[in-house]
Amino acid sequence: MSTSSSSGAAWRPWNAIALYLEPRVVVIFLLGFFSGLPLALTVSTLSLWLAESGVSKSSIALFALAGVPYTFKFLWAPLVDRLPLPGLTARLGQRRSWALVTQVALMIFILALGASDPAVDPFWTALFAFLVAFWSATQDIVIDAYRVESLEERQYGAGAAMSVLGYRLGMVVSGAGALYLATFWGWFAAYAVMAGLMGLGVVVMLLNPEPQRAGVVLIPESAGSRDGLARVVSWMMSAVVAPFAEFMGRRGWLLTLLFILLYKFGDALAGVMSAPFYVEMGFSKIEIANVTKLFGLAAVLIGGVVGGILTERLGITKALFLCGVLQMFSNLMFVLLSQAGHSVPMLIVTIAVENIAGGMGTSAFVAYLSRLCHVAYTATQYALLSSFMAFGRTLLASSGGWLAEQLSWPVFFLVTTLAAVPGLLLWGVMVRRFEVR
Repeated sequence: MSTSSSSGAAWRPWNAIALYLEPRVVVIFLLGFFSGLPLALTVSTLSLWLAESGVSKSSIALFALAGVPYTFKFLWAPLVDRLPLPGLTARLGQRRSWALVTQVALMIFILALGASDPAVDPFWTALFAFLVAFWSATQDIVIDAYRVESLEERQYGAGAAMSVLGYRLGMVVSGAGALYLATFWGWFAAYAVMAGLMGLGVVVMLLNPEPQRAGVVLIPESAGSRDGLARVVSWMMSAVVAPFAEFMGRRGWLLTLLFILLYKFGDALAGVMSAPFYVEMGFSKIEIANVTKLFGLAAVLIGGVVGGILTERLGITKALFLCGVLQMFSNLMFVLLSQAGHSVPMLIVTIAVENIAGGMGTSAFVAYLSRLCHVAYTATQYALLSSFMAFGRTLLASSGGWLAEQLSWPVFFLVTTLAAVPGLLLWGVMVRRFEVR
């Protein structure tokens, strides 16, 4: 009997396909799509709209600050996890009630963002972009929790893969899809369609059950009383303070945070000004959509796979350094593109090299962040570390516009290449001074 069972455990393609088609896993794919949809609307797509509207490079780079909520989402994650919403949580459950609120808010503010005019009043464009990012970051908190709680253990691998696939597809739709729509019908129509697609997220969430959360205690409604307040304070200490305290008790934790901040800095500095660069080089929205969004997605996925293989074969220490070096030198492709001018073949080569190298670096980096997490605080510490990583992508990279205005494009991208050096040097110091986890 054991022999039969062993042979039956052999991998079979149709069994794997059936796992990916199970209803719960398909739902995770759909939720991943709605999680990835808002991101490009406040980053690359918005940057291209701003550049086309005549907004200055320094102002465009400052719009990267709209992504600050992704950096600090860990601050309100405990509330999303435990705070019941009056009139909704009792009927829909904790996850579905918060998902409903975030998705409706996203519909409203995506539509408002599309109705704004950055050329006339950029303040409202910036405000609505910030609100879209805030509710998008909050939706990420809800969907990540829903995924973990709704899947069985045997579905975790398929669920993770489908979530990433859905997220990337959502970014393509709000990236390339929005550019196609804007080309033929204008920016308001593009953002209105994206808001409508978010409405489908509400339907998906309402049609699916609330996951079971055995043993989880929500913040009590009597939290205003003395006993209730004490319980809230005690809960906050264990849920928020303890993960910080454990991490800060490690040797070299400050250097670790600094490295997380700097590792992708050169990549982010170049990325925040890529859309204005493409516009100045004379590329059309369709060319940008086809090459940087659709072809670029395939290149990133290939890079991610290669980076994962390298991490497994070489180990974290060597893979992180090698991928970081390739990621750094890939920025030089933009120097070559700036010299070539409006050349679609050169754009294809540039995106291929840059996205494959960037995907490799991201894969190794995520593996490193995962290893940093203590087993008792995995979810919380990963949220903290990934939020700190986003700090470099938003706040630090926002200086890219000022640099681009002071320098020519070739010199600017040379500077972004050099911006990756401190992170690599710091990694060498960390490896030599203390054991890297």
